[in-house]
Amino acid sequence: MKIVSEPLPGLFLLEPSVFGDERGYFFESWNHGKFCELIQKEVHFVQDNQSLSGKGVVRGLHLQAPPFAQGKLVRVVRGTVLDIALDIRKNSPTYGKHFSAELSEKNHRMMWIPEGFAHGFSVLEDQTIFLYKCTNFYNKASEHCIRYNDSALNINWKTEQAIVSEKDKEGLLLSDFESPFTYV
Repeated sequence: MKIVSEPLPGLFLLEPSVFGDERGYFFESWNHGKFCELIQKEVHFVQDNQSLSGKGVVRGLHLQAPPFAQGKLVRVVRGTVLDIALDIRKNSPTYGKHFSAELSEKNHRMMWIPEGFAHGFSVLEDQTIFLYKCTNFYNKASEHCIRYNDSALNINWKTEQAIVSEKDKEGLLLSDFESPFTYV
């Protein structure tokens, strides 16, 4: 596994070493020691989540506040998404900035989204399966949502007609969100 880029401090786009031949391919999708050494931080995952979505679905921008804040390692098993991470750390030089990257079954890329980022994705292919490894358990009372279409964020979700849950439609504008995270 290697770091492709660190577009915002602490946020990493990763690419595994993929070994392929006429039979298919093999890659190591998770190795605790190698991952922690690569991002220079000790990380422990406690929960794996999986979603199946159709083309045009937009999920996010989600986060959990401390003490249930989550870091996430995300990847696609089938299909393609445009993955989005939004820096919501007070005093961060990149507060309110986002990074987007296509994650797909073909490129095998992953994104490490640390605590202090809101996360979402737009589904670019039908029947897309998305995996999340999370550093903390889901806690409904700690859940927050930044509105996916907040014009101040200027996010291009690469979809003509977003299919969005009612909860995500009612997310807060970033200007109305009081972040519980501080940039260190």
